[in-house]
Amino acid sequence: MLETKPEPATAGIDSKQTTVGSVFVSNYPPYSTWNDDAVPNVHYSLSEKPRPDATLGLYMHIPFCRKRCKFCYFRVYTDKNSSEIDTYLNALAKEIELYSQQPAITGRPLRFVYFGGGTPSYISVKHLITLVDRVKKVMPWNATEEVAFECEPGTLTKKKLEAIKSIGVTRLSLGVENLNDEILAENGRAHLSKEVYRIAPWIQELAFDQVNIDLISGMIGETWESWRDTVQKTIELDPDSITVYQLELPFNTVYSKDILGGDSLPVADWKLKREWHQYAFEQFEKSGYEISSAYTVLKKDKPCQFVYRDAVWQGSDMIGTGVASFSHLSGIHFQNAPSWGDYLGNLEDNKLPIYRALKPTEEERLTREMILQLKLGRIKPSYFKAKFDADILSKYADAYEKLQNDGMLRVNVDADEIQLTQRGLLQVDSLLPTFYAPEYQNTRYT
Repeated sequence: MLETKPEPATAGIDSKQTTVGSVFVSNYPPYSTWNDDAVPNVHYSLSEKPRPDATLGLYMHIPFCRKRCKFCYFRVYTDKNSSEIDTYLNALAKEIELYSQQPAITGRPLRFVYFGGGTPSYISVKHLITLVDRVKKVMPWNATEEVAFECEPGTLTKKKLEAIKSIGVTRLSLGVENLNDEILAENGRAHLSKEVYRIAPWIQELAFDQVNIDLISGMIGETWESWRDTVQKTIELDPDSITVYQLELPFNTVYSKDILGGDSLPVADWKLKREWHQYAFEQFEKSGYEISSAYTVLKKDKPCQFVYRDAVWQGSDMIGTGVASFSHLSGIHFQNAPSWGDYLGNLEDNKLPIYRALKPTEEERLTREMILQLKLGRIKPSYFKAKFDADILSKYADAYEKLQNDGMLRVNVDADEIQLTQRGLLQVDSLLPTFYAPEYQNTRYT
């Protein structure tokens, strides 16, 4: 079977075509190396006092959607009724209550809260308020730096947006992806562009601290004409920040299964997707935005932040709650049960639904932070010297020399900076496996 063949830890490293496999790097070592043998380490860490310098964040996975996008690889459900959603949200609140009683968590302030999905905005106002009331009793977030909330435009009403604002959301993230209706329909998106314009006045009236729009370059059916139009219309919507991802095809997407089954799909190659990405960034910069990472631009004249992103990339503690969610605590990574039944069953038995884990070495923690922070476009070697007592330019000398010779980055020792070139920034995820230890080079990512 194609799915069981060894694959690189990241697909498309040297590939010109968009092949089936994971490209976006969100952690290290690869998830496929995690196992249940390491789960006792998680329970031990939960029973201990936290690291004195570690901040804490809370992620809540709301796995419901109106439709499953054909490129989606997340754990989502499109067939759950109101009663099932109620059951799940009760379990989610119970999980958070259980965590709040653990010595490593009790009494710690939250630096950030993130409602992710799926589609957090899919659930009703009643469900949302009930969930938040329970969670805030054990993990209040009145003093957090950021409360982020993902939305699908077609699920929003003015009443729901008012409820989202009332729970303290500071960053509203809209999964627009594209503003061409034919492309949205072809890729299985539940919304059409008219729904984006329907909600825009309400969002502006409610004056969220930060409004972000997500786009994807390279969706099936994209052309230069349609992409230019989407970029221009996004600028006209005037969001505070814009995030651009390049379409990839992990193994469990609808499109990937079609391709593995022998179907031929008109998928843009990596060169074209990067050209579209570059064009978008150039237009955004001309319109008053500045680059914040390989994916994100922020308005120059308005304070914007991505606390969740920066905290995760700097090794912050984060409790990921909900089915299949990922956590990081005291240097240990772990994931919740990935199936609906196992997740709910554990919580019915008053057990945390921890499924697999990994306790990385100090060197692996260093590598993880370094490669994730490279996505910002620049890093300072002094940061890693101070935190890990490591000289990254010496330790990873071969990798840095190769990437510098390939025109992907520049090293300025005097300025204490490693900076990706524009070319390197646009394909940063495909560069990161250069730093992987030999044992992970041919390991399946997920």
